[in-house]
Amino acid sequence: MPSPFQTALPADVVQEILRAVEQLRFGAVEITVHDGRVTQIERREKVRFSNESQKSKPTATAAAAI
Repeated sequence: MPSPFQTALPADVVQEILRAVEQLRFGAVEITVHDGRVTQIERREKVRFSNESQKSKPTATAAAAI
Protein backbone atom coordinates (compact mmCIF):
# COMPACT_ATOMS: atom_id res chain seq x y z
CA MET A 1 0.00 0.00 0.00
CA PRO A 2 1.59 3.31 -1.02
CA SER A 3 2.22 5.86 1.68
CA PRO A 4 0.28 9.13 1.38
CA PHE A 5 3.36 10.95 2.66
CA GLN A 6 6.18 12.44 0.68
CA THR A 7 9.05 9.94 0.35
CA ALA A 8 11.89 12.08 -1.05
CA LEU A 9 13.43 14.78 1.10
CA PRO A 10 14.06 18.20 -0.43
CA ALA A 11 17.74 18.93 -1.06
CA ASP A 12 17.79 21.84 1.42
CA VAL A 13 16.48 19.59 4.21
CA VAL A 14 19.11 16.95 3.44
CA GLN A 15 21.81 19.65 3.45
CA GLU A 16 20.68 20.94 6.86
CA ILE A 17 20.68 17.44 8.34
CA LEU A 18 24.15 16.72 6.96
CA ARG A 19 25.44 20.09 8.22
CA ALA A 20 24.07 19.41 11.71
CA VAL A 21 25.77 16.00 11.82
CA GLU A 22 29.08 17.19 10.36
CA GLN A 23 29.39 20.04 12.87
CA LEU A 24 28.76 17.74 15.82
CA ARG A 25 31.53 16.07 17.80
CA PHE A 26 29.52 14.70 20.77
CA GLY A 27 25.77 15.00 21.00
CA ALA A 28 22.60 14.30 19.07
CA VAL A 29 20.65 15.48 16.06
CA GLU A 30 16.88 15.26 16.46
CA ILE A 31 14.64 15.44 13.40
CA THR A 32 10.98 16.26 14.00
CA VAL A 33 8.48 15.02 11.42
CA HIS A 34 4.82 16.03 11.11
CA ASP A 35 2.55 14.47 8.49
CA GLY A 36 5.53 12.87 6.79
CA ARG A 37 7.44 16.15 6.41
CA VAL A 38 10.54 17.33 8.29
CA THR A 39 9.49 20.37 10.31
CA GLN A 40 12.45 20.85 12.63
CA ILE A 41 16.09 19.85 13.02
CA GLU A 42 17.61 20.24 16.46
CA ARG A 43 21.29 19.80 17.32
CA ARG A 44 22.42 19.24 20.91
CA GLU A 45 26.12 19.32 21.52
CA LYS A 46 27.98 18.07 24.56
CA VAL A 47 31.31 19.50 25.61
CA ARG A 48 33.46 16.91 27.33
CA PHE A 49 36.48 17.51 29.50
CA SER A 50 39.17 14.99 30.34
CA ASN A 51 39.85 14.09 33.98
CA GLU A 52 43.29 15.72 33.74
CA SER A 53 41.88 19.14 32.85
CA GLN A 54 39.35 18.92 35.69
CA LYS A 55 42.05 18.10 38.27
CA SER A 56 43.97 21.29 37.56
CA LYS A 57 40.93 23.62 37.53
CA PRO A 58 38.21 24.16 40.13
CA THR A 59 34.75 22.91 39.27
CA ALA A 60 31.97 25.37 38.44
CA THR A 61 30.48 24.82 41.91
CA ALA A 62 33.80 25.40 43.61
CA ALA A 63 34.50 28.46 41.45
CA ALA A 64 31.09 29.93 42.28
CA ALA A 65 31.81 29.52 45.99
CA ILE A 66 35.09 31.49 45.76
